[in-house]
Amino acid sequence: MQHAYIADAVRTPRGKGNDKGSLKSVKPAVLLSQALRALAQRTGVDTGRVNDAVFGCVTQTADQGASVGTLALPLAGWADTVSAVTINRYCASGLSATNFAAMQALLGDTLAVGGGVEMMSRVPMGSDQGPLTHDPELQGLAHIVPIGIAADAIATQRGYTREMLDTYAAQSQQRAAAAAARGSAPSMVPVRGADDQILLDRDENIRPATTVQTLATMQPAFAAWGAKGGDAGFDAQLCRRYQMTAIDHVHHAGNSPAMADAAAAVLVGSERALQAAGLQPRARILGMADTGSDRTLALTGTVDAARLALARAGKTAQDMDLFEINEGFAAMALHFMQDMQVGHDRVNVNGGAIAIGHAMGCTGAALVSVLLDELAHREARLGCIAICGAAGVASAMVIERLR
Repeated sequence: MQHAYIADAVRTPRGKGNDKGSLKSVKPAVLLSQALRALAQRTGVDTGRVNDAVFGCVTQTADQGASVGTLALPLAGWADTVSAVTINRYCASGLSATNFAAMQALLGDTLAVGGGVEMMSRVPMGSDQGPLTHDPELQGLAHIVPIGIAADAIATQRGYTREMLDTYAAQSQQRAAAAAARGSAPSMVPVRGADDQILLDRDENIRPATTVQTLATMQPAFAAWGAKGGDAGFDAQLCRRYQMTAIDHVHHAGNSPAMADAAAAVLVGSERALQAAGLQPRARILGMADTGSDRTLALTGTVDAARLALARAGKTAQDMDLFEINEGFAAMALHFMQDMQVGHDRVNVNGGAIAIGHAMGCTGAALVSVLLDELAHREARLGCIAICGAAGVASAMVIERLR
């Protein structure tokens, strides 16, 4: 069986996805170009050998419209022969783009790049006003509810209490703070401004002082939204669909993913293409998955994608040394650990999106370098990345570290 290989992977720090964010002044194409330039410099690759590039970006309008990834390549000084496309698989976009790049590399026996970018400080979530988020009639026909309300429904189904979710969120913050205190991760590249001065060289969403007690003071974020509309509202729809008497609204800003700005890039290739380019692989891709799941609950897709990628790799969850999942609400993380039967000691050991932030189109690709760095740090071998998105889409990847 042929495998695609990861030559290297880089990510920028995740900046705050609001007006106070350190990356607010940087255009999305420029941010992605900095990740691409760093990837080329670290590997020494002749970019003319790269056949294709696939990038994730969710809100493709304004600064992020017109295939932002296509513009980032020339800004990074890459060869004109590198083609590009920008895709939207919602929050799974960056990992799905990397999966697509790996498939291209195998198909053409060549090199390819996967990655993603999202700057939520410049292009707010939902500003493209697509029907999945802005057309209630079509949402109702497709049985799609806002993702935060779906998270509350999962917590209600599973009996996850507010204290359980806040405990998980506080642990994510503590882990992220401890990791940041150790210094910059090997695959993280600083972001520079037009004057070449460093704008950001660390993840800036982390709140080290967060505790279960401070989180307990925060008000539920989705209760009023869920109740709006009475018998036609989202809460009522969920109760009818899943035979629940009421939705317990337990998610708030502190146990939900923070909005972020970030970019990431991953160089992949076939074994022969890497050898021809003089590149040593960091990892072998054992299995990949892009799949769908319950479109209403949506967040359960992380489990479905992970199981499919593991099956394709010929591995089980118990074989994995580490998991990196996107913390799309605390209930999703608890659901993943419960259904996959893995402990928190192997999941998001350096914290996740609740603490670090979620740059939607980028996060999945960024988790590739996060996992590679931690596997190397622990001298461990096997890891799985899994991420879900709106309407039940999900992606996963299983990798084996080689060096």
